[in-house]
Amino acid sequence: MEQQQPYVYAYPQGTGPSAPPPPGPQAGVIVDPRYCAPYPVDLTIVRKMMTLTDGNFAITDVNGNLLFKVKEPVFGLHDKRILLDASGTPVVTLREKMVSMHDRWQVFRGGSTEQRDLLYTVKRSSMLQLKTKLDVFLGHNKEEKRCDYRVKGSWLERSCVVYAGESDAIVAQMHRKHTVQSVFLGKDNFSVTVYPNVDYAFIASLVVILDDVNREDRAA
Repeated sequence: MEQQQPYVYAYPQGTGPSAPPPPGPQAGVIVDPRYCAPYPVDLTIVRKMMTLTDGNFAITDVNGNLLFKVKEPVFGLHDKRILLDASGTPVVTLREKMVSMHDRWQVFRGGSTEQRDLLYTVKRSSMLQLKTKLDVFLGHNKEEKRCDYRVKGSWLERSCVVYAGESDAIVAQMHRKHTVQSVFLGKDNFSVTVYPNVDYAFIASLVVILDDVNREDRAA
């Protein structure tokens, strides 16, 4: 009797992000191969509500080990934020472009803002939005006719979902975490489940951009 293959996390075998990568560059790697795991990764995002100091945004694993932190621009200049790893090394730099019709963020490798280091561009799918909708275009997708990833959901309810392209295949999902301690300490805690073989540094950077979008909407 032939042994049945085990069911792959949330997808039938051979499809979705957990499928074996095709020959050539590793599938799912956008920032760095070390941020791709063959199993689901849960990120915990902790954001202090009231802070004037650098680094109010931390991303940890389920055991509380620091994975990423966000270096905010000084003096409230919100055009550039840097995602750092636990040792303080820049992973990606996020820069907002204010001149376009749709809000746009460009994400670069490491601490660079050079076009040759552009990894991906994120923009609102429309200007007027009741719920968050962002389209993600990888660096090689110059024409931007079809998005490579998209983000949909409610940031206020912390219920955003990241999809692959224009399909219904989920690559990451956000969940709210309410604790008495987090409310008392003025912290906003939520978690993001990143599906297997999906670059979790890429997903972490999308969370930072979602936070930026929300702050701008509240200011407006």
